[in-house]
Amino acid sequence: MNTHTQQSTTAPADAPSMPHHGTTVRVSRIRATIANRMVESLDTSAQLTATVEVDLSAVSDIRRAQKTRFRDEEGVGLSYLPFIVRAAVEALRDHPKLNATIDLEAGIITHPDGEHIGIAVDTPRGLLVPVIRDAAALSVRSLATSIAGIAARAQEGKLTAGDLAGGTFTVTNYGSVGTLFDTPIINQPQVAILGTGALTRRPVVVRLADGSESIEARDMMYLSLSYDHRLVDGADAARFLGQVKSRLEAGEFEV
Repeated sequence: MNTHTQQSTTAPADAPSMPHHGTTVRVSRIRATIANRMVESLDTSAQLTATVEVDLSAVSDIRRAQKTRFRDEEGVGLSYLPFIVRAAVEALRDHPKLNATIDLEAGIITHPDGEHIGIAVDTPRGLLVPVIRDAAALSVRSLATSIAGIAARAQEGKLTAGDLAGGTFTVTNYGSVGTLFDTPIINQPQVAILGTGALTRRPVVVRLADGSESIEARDMMYLSLSYDHRLVDGADAARFLGQVKSRLEAGEFEV
């Protein structure tokens, strides 16, 4: 009796060829600029990242109640981002060190004339960071329309050099493509960048007003703050994130 198992001699079907297989392309100017700036940022500053988890259920309630009317009135959607930016701007005013720059060679710390927020936008050309100037003067509504406006211009290639200059703090929404949390690289010469993760709905232990606890489905998000330890200490970062978290969880926003 032949006890050997017969082996198949049929070769597997070849994998289909992809258009990029075996090709070489030039690095685009914007890709080279991004690469150089990211390496320069890590070489320049001592970067750490702190992360908090935020319950955005109260903000979700506001969005559900307002989003249809908001789109009818403004022509754009009402996302979570303007609420987060509003909370971050308020926290920057209370923690100005995170909105400053540091020059160790000159021995000076410089505070700018306002909170000018860069919004990282993923475009076909690469990552661009247009700036919303004097963001502290803007409501959630104005921030929502401003963010939508600069994002649209970025996608259409209509940003000017002025749109990309003068940022003092950056917000990057890596959660828009499903990432829970990341460690963003600081946009020099700034000293901090706030990353917003994907919103997930899951069961959470909630402490009630009477001190008891219950398990409820809540809208949760991670916020990550990368900061320059040359100027910002871990306690500074924690206090900033704690204020942003408290502000968002309170949900006391007008739209």
